[in-house]
Amino acid sequence: MDLQVKDSALIKYEPAGKFEETRFEKIHNISFQNATDASIIVAQEIADLIRSKEAAGEKCVLGLATGSSPINVYAELVRMHQEEGLSFKNVITFNLDEYWPMDKSDVQSYHYFMHEHLFNHVDIPAEQVNIPDGTIAQEEIKSFCIAYEDKIKAAGGLDFQLLGIGRTGHIGFNEPGSHFNSGTRMITLDYLTRADASGAFRGLSNVPKKAITMGINTVLSAKRIVLLGWGQNKAEILKETIEGEISSHVPATYLQEHENTTFVLDDAAASELTRVKTPWLVGTCDWTKELTAKAVFWLCQKVNKTILSLTDKDYNDNGMSDLLALQGSAYNLNIEMFNKLQHTITGWPGGKPGADDTNRPERAEPAKKRVIIFSPHPDDDVISMGGTFDRLVEQGHEVHIAYQTSGNIAVSDHEALKFAEVAAQIGNGDREKFAAIAEQIKNKQRNEIDPVEVRQLKGIIRRCESLGATRFEGVPDEQVHFLDLPFYETGGIKKNPMSQDDVDIVNDLIATVKPHQIYAAGDLADPHGTHKVCLNIIFESLEQLKSESYMNDCWVWLYRGAWHEFEMHEIEMAVPMSPDQVLKKRQAIFYHQSQKDGVMFQGEDLREFWVRAEDRNKETAGKYRALGLAEYAAMEAFMRYHF
Repeated sequence: MDLQVKDSALIKYEPAGKFEETRFEKIHNISFQNATDASIIVAQEIADLIRSKEAAGEKCVLGLATGSSPINVYAELVRMHQEEGLSFKNVITFNLDEYWPMDKSDVQSYHYFMHEHLFNHVDIPAEQVNIPDGTIAQEEIKSFCIAYEDKIKAAGGLDFQLLGIGRTGHIGFNEPGSHFNSGTRMITLDYLTRADASGAFRGLSNVPKKAITMGINTVLSAKRIVLLGWGQNKAEILKETIEGEISSHVPATYLQEHENTTFVLDDAAASELTRVKTPWLVGTCDWTKELTAKAVFWLCQKVNKTILSLTDKDYNDNGMSDLLALQGSAYNLNIEMFNKLQHTITGWPGGKPGADDTNRPERAEPAKKRVIIFSPHPDDDVISMGGTFDRLVEQGHEVHIAYQTSGNIAVSDHEALKFAEVAAQIGNGDREKFAAIAEQIKNKQRNEIDPVEVRQLKGIIRRCESLGATRFEGVPDEQVHFLDLPFYETGGIKKNPMSQDDVDIVNDLIATVKPHQIYAAGDLADPHGTHKVCLNIIFESLEQLKSESYMNDCWVWLYRGAWHEFEMHEIEMAVPMSPDQVLKKRQAIFYHQSQKDGVMFQGEDLREFWVRAEDRNKETAGKYRALGLAEYAAMEAFMRYHF
């Protein structure tokens, strides 16, 4: 059984030559439901090009990218080589960039990446692979870069260039300020680019400050360009690139000058484009309930009014005259939208016993529910829904917490060393064992994977922190489950694909508890991807168990993590928090001490997780208040998943 790729409707993939610019968009782009499906389509285009060149007796010259975006493209190309006989013997490749200084054997090098994901698995001759050399002496870099350009030209130029995009708008490592005519060269990396890479390097201080990259002019010389964009984190920069003016401040906008470029996006990455976010500004809309709510809430923000104070003129002046014609008047529409939003608010996330639940987010019965809160890492539960967690326990529900991964790689070496040295001092018969672990940590080399004993210690640290938080919230230890899903336990940033073994563990827990409610992390903006895999495992489990009778009574609620909140029109349950509950949530987060100061996966946001969570919850409450609803200190938001 293939758990990696789900069937879904694919939109038609058209070459850039058929693209007609819309009122806002200046680059041909298409979006898919998910990145996996999109990657298969792009891989097919590359394979077709390779085969056509082979049939013509010509070399196929590919410009290739690294990073998370093209991984599934390369996986599909490898599959086609192994299962369909796609040959790479006539392919010459030129990679976009490489960190400097960087040894080829370093697991963070792009040389290592390309061989790990593609070259080691296909029949491309080694002499036809070209990657910038991160070991070149500084005084030789200029001549190396000139030679790299000459080699591309001698090969006949790039037939196809695959790109990703950074949140600075860089393509390759052409950071803001890069010139239109730039060629291959050394460049200093932007702080945001380095921050985004810090997770893979186990800390910002380990990320190189320089890189060798193809230039803008080199990229634009390609006959065909395809840029991949996945996830909510890329949505804003993609909108700016596709709809904005050409500027060196966003180097990707130079692609507007290329006549055969296509941006291939998933729905999350395309979410900020005008035709997606505010389609009423582009043309006629099919006014579904969801789109109507989205438009009304947007209009309130645009004209700085509450829902009930919107007028016919407000709607007509902002592209919604056809909506108004359908509804009859602003008055009727405003009342409907106000009631819809008001009914999302509840202080009873498990349902209010004995109450009329017609207009409440959750069922009144059964009064006492069995609940599973799935937490991808051992702190997502309290960071993301600590207030709701507290309410569920306080209101008498049987709450189970399921920590899906050990979270061991997020424990810093210095934190683990502290515990190992304490244990070595007081460990009686285990003193030598912990002293040896302490030595392993002290002697660890950069990018070295932790030995099993060190990983176990780091996992125990996270486990004990979690138990401290759940006991503080009043959950019995026997209702706290540490699943340690196998996909995560590689010791490194790169994880294994999800498997049936992962799904079986989740299946067993759900079958044992027979929950009325499941809470799961729906935050796919997680910078190192664990949330997405954990959510996919839950979705697969729900698919496999849906025929069980107890699943008829199970509702699934998705929460967001520390990065993004749901849009207002997406929220189906909002749980208010008092100032006291905000403080209690903060205290629960503080039990995760290893993640409090100097956190391993900080991202570009330098705020601690508890500050991020509080600010986000206050902002959500502020949005409700701005729309004309009651004022609360903070709110946690959820969206129901229908399986």
